[in-house]
Amino acid sequence: MRIRTAILTAALALLPLAAAAQQPATAEALTAVGPGHFAGVVEAQVTLVVEAIDPASRGLVLRDDKGEKMAIIASDAVKNFAQIKVGDQVIASYTQGLDITLVKDGKALRERVESTSGGSAKPGEKPAAQVVNEVAFIADVTAVDRKKQVITLRGATKTVKLKIKDPEQLKLINKGDQVEGVYAQALAVSVVPAGSKAKKK
Repeated sequence: MRIRTAILTAALALLPLAAAAQQPATAEALTAVGPGHFAGVVEAQVTLVVEAIDPASRGLVLRDDKGEKMAIIASDAVKNFAQIKVGDQVIASYTQGLDITLVKDGKALRERVESTSGGSAKPGEKPAAQVVNEVAFIADVTAVDRKKQVITLRGATKTVKLKIKDPEQLKLINKGDQVEGVYAQALAVSVVPAGSKAKKK
């Protein structure tokens, strides 16, 4: 079996999803939840088992449900490392969400405001971490492809294409309109003792 190696620099949660290549695609397909109001959510959960621990180097060997292994080095940012035991489960939950509201003939300046919040385990507990990144934005509608059900949005820093699943709601959107929205990414990680049942999403 292949062993992939990476350095864990922030929180134990950040590597398992990336290393296991199981991160979901961007929440780009939106469903109408009201007139001119669209939302989309994508969720994924990865469970890895601690197979080996090297306390001296703060190294871990983790195994996924397919038997593939990966080796990581936990930085000092991972608190309570000594609480991790062989057989424990590392559970990483990842969520992406996008919520936008149509503004007809909007004249506001394009903008992007980012914010981050998070937390970690208390002393003596099994390692855990959670990080939430949010981006509030105003973007211009620069194109509408009704055949492909795709709109193009130009924000303050980039341009993206979004698929609108509801053809009737798509008719409300025209080039020259604006959207106001919030894009959020949430990542939560916990270490569950061997023998305990992991909570499913």
